[in-house]
Amino acid sequence: MTIEIVEFEPSRRDEWDEYVKQSSQASIFHQYDALRLQAKYSNSKLHLLVGFKTEEPVGVFPVFEIRKGPVKTAFSPPPHIGVPYLGPVMFDTGNIKSRKFERRRNRFIEGCTDWIRSEIGPNYTHVRVGNYYTDMRTFQWGGCDVSPKYTYNVDLNRSEDDLLMSFSRNARRNIRDGKAVLSKIEEGGRDDIRTILTLVKNRYEEQGLTFDVPPQFVLDLYDTLPNGQVRPYVFRYNGSFVSGIIALQYGDTVYRWLGGVRPERDFGVDVNDLLDWRIMCDGRNRGMTRYDLVGANNRRLNRYKSKYNPELVTFYQIEHGPLSVRAIAHLYKNQLSPKVELFTRTGEASLPARLVSGVIHR
Repeated sequence: MTIEIVEFEPSRRDEWDEYVKQSSQASIFHQYDALRLQAKYSNSKLHLLVGFKTEEPVGVFPVFEIRKGPVKTAFSPPPHIGVPYLGPVMFDTGNIKSRKFERRRNRFIEGCTDWIRSEIGPNYTHVRVGNYYTDMRTFQWGGCDVSPKYTYNVDLNRSEDDLLMSFSRNARRNIRDGKAVLSKIEEGGRDDIRTILTLVKNRYEEQGLTFDVPPQFVLDLYDTLPNGQVRPYVFRYNGSFVSGIIALQYGDTVYRWLGGVRPERDFGVDVNDLLDWRIMCDGRNRGMTRYDLVGANNRRLNRYKSKYNPELVTFYQIEHGPLSVRAIAHLYKNQLSPKVELFTRTGEASLPARLVSGVIHR
């Protein structure tokens, strides 16, 4: 079986998006406009790779080329902008036999990695794929290091009562006692996104940390992507903004992306519990089946997230490059973590991501 790898030009954006719609594995960040903005705010060159079996498309793989002096790197997703997962996705294939699908997927990944090595020639490659991609053997056979990472998913495919009863006693009490506060939570707009990100940035700076996600990147996503894919949820008191969470919606999933800073004032209940509950209820009512809490790698943060009785889900980080370059990356491992895991209930932040000679975080 031969899979031909073709690089699409930006003029074929509509065709690219049609392909993305064919894959249940694709995320909000695989859409062309989202990819274009990722390239802009990471100062990288976007390569749109599509695999074809004869004339049949089998998968897509967006790759970002970044050069830092003599160091050439390839990322998917790119660093510094808080995108949790990206990488290659395969198209849905109906009733194809598993053996045939496995062979097709292996050929597609091999073709893409060969293209990256010949056309970019990176000193270091870093890919992070969603939980849909569980067979890492092709990457390992190609000399890559593969590391498991974790997130939490809450099952929304049940009644509100069943969903609430699955939570911890503390979370249930907060939600039931917070009905008056819950009524003040609403879906906000563009200005609320800026306010949420300002609060996050300020909380980081209070702890001597740097928040790297460009606010304009998030605002541009809100302005550019289809209506409803970027949803800022906010809590106001007496008309004043208190806290909020920026959620993403795509396919059957709602993502808890950025925000959740603890309010300075005590309202008697956990405001973030109420924000999360409103997001889950709205997502469920719109037909979403899961709430991705975006990260379960930070022990402190897990104490907060685990109260929603989520399923622990594994996704993977893939690295390739000389041992000397990888050593630099792992030397800074304790300082590097995804931007998407931000705050606990007490407002503690995980450490920020940093680019070190073109080498990105865990």
